[in-house]
Amino acid sequence: MTGCVRPSKGERGVALPTPVIALSVVAVVLAVLVFWFTGGDGDGGDEKIAQAGGTPSSSASASPKAAKAEEKKPAKAAPSPVDRAKVSVEVYNQSNVVGLAGDVAAKATTVGWNVVGEDNWMGSVPENTVYYPSGMKREGQQLADDLGIKRTHLSIEGSMKGDRLTVILTGAL
Repeated sequence: MTGCVRPSKGERGVALPTPVIALSVVAVVLAVLVFWFTGGDGDGGDEKIAQAGGTPSSSASASPKAAKAEEKKPAKAAPSPVDRAKVSVEVYNQSNVVGLAGDVAAKATTVGWNVVGEDNWMGSVPENTVYYPSGMKREGQQLADDLGIKRTHLSIEGSMKGDRLTVILTGAL
């Protein structure tokens, strides 16, 4: 066999089919075109549209009127603080840390929450979470802030009571 080179024993390689290479090149070209046409650098695309919409004189005269209109609007009343003592809380430990639910329940009680139960949780919650029933999102966020928990989520129907917050711990705070 002349002109045919055989790989020596132990050599390996991959031969990519031509369609795979062609599709890869097309994908890269399309990505570059989309980036270029959409102005993918992210520096003020919205500002350019807003500036193109009006003349400088009309925006200059509109600004004082807009400022006066905003001054006349009454300020929205700040929401009343959460009355922690009126909100029932259950704390569950899904981790291997012994006594974690009790420790966190004590911390919640110290800042004023009405802890009504603590126990172990059998499930697969991905991280420390405060679950809240519909209508109690603000209270759930306040409890999460008080305990240093980043994740809040709507309660799981059938697994959690609809009149209280549920804390599920996957590890120490």
